[in-house]
Amino acid sequence: MGLKGFVEGGVASIVAGCSTHPLDLIKVRMQLQGEPAVQSLRPALAFHTAASHHIHLPPPRVGPVSVGLRIIQQDGAAALFSGVSATVLRQTLYSTTRMGLYDILKTKWTDPNTNNMSLMRKITAGLIAGGVGAAVGNPADVAMVRMQADGRLPPAQRRNYKSVVDAITQMSKNEGIGSLWRGSSLTVNRAMLVTASQLASYDQFKEMILERDLMKDGLGTHVTASFAAGFVAAVASNPVDVIKTRVMNMKVEAGMAAPYSGAVDCAMKTIKAEGPMALYKGFIPTISRQGPFTIVLFVTLEQVRKLFKDF
Repeated sequence: MGLKGFVEGGVASIVAGCSTHPLDLIKVRMQLQGEPAVQSLRPALAFHTAASHHIHLPPPRVGPVSVGLRIIQQDGAAALFSGVSATVLRQTLYSTTRMGLYDILKTKWTDPNTNNMSLMRKITAGLIAGGVGAAVGNPADVAMVRMQADGRLPPAQRRNYKSVVDAITQMSKNEGIGSLWRGSSLTVNRAMLVTASQLASYDQFKEMILERDLMKDGLGTHVTASFAAGFVAAVASNPVDVIKTRVMNMKVEAGMAAPYSGAVDCAMKTIKAEGPMALYKGFIPTISRQGPFTIVLFVTLEQVRKLFKDF
């Protein structure tokens, strides 16, 4: 039973990850805008802050649609799927682990008499499952962020990874094996927040809908509960996601100090330079991605469970 949960969660996660990859790529590009390295694409999501008055070249408002169109114009439609091989590996490692482990904990912690599990236990199970999954999948996460972000750099500065295997190999060779776990504390924190808010809230919303007889257990219930879960996960995780993206993407030159010494330093520099709302840069594509991702994830999961119910 435990193994089946991993397989079901892994299949659903890979389908959801690949189908929403372009939205995730746009989110990453928007989260990185505003960093000094690339002035031409600032800002990600135009929040007017006190820091913005110090910019000599006021940037135009740039939203997710504009970012997506710019990517297509510069590099072609296929560029929207840059790093998709890393997404597949990430979902295989990270999401398969978190979904399977959450399923095991859910089975163990569900009251056999009422067949219910308290919200607090759901959140705890999500925190544990997310943390373990993130630790396993961090190398693929770093590779995915870098591959998605590469197109925003001038051609001379691009890393030009050929695949996720090439990205992991080059990082290990040029920056040391430790670079594969760069930002791992942020990845773990984000994954704990996302998994706890996403999986726990999906189960909670689904139970509420069924208990109050608002809808029957079918596609409508799954879509409604999963969209609500996606919104909760986006709100909870966006600030950590912005910092994680910037720390993972930073380029460390030999003999030079790193742009950020850690997560707290990155957060403080980001807030100081761009204002506190910079932590919600990319929120529109985040919710635009989390909504469809969560819907595809749970709708696919429910269908896969039906297929595997006799195994």
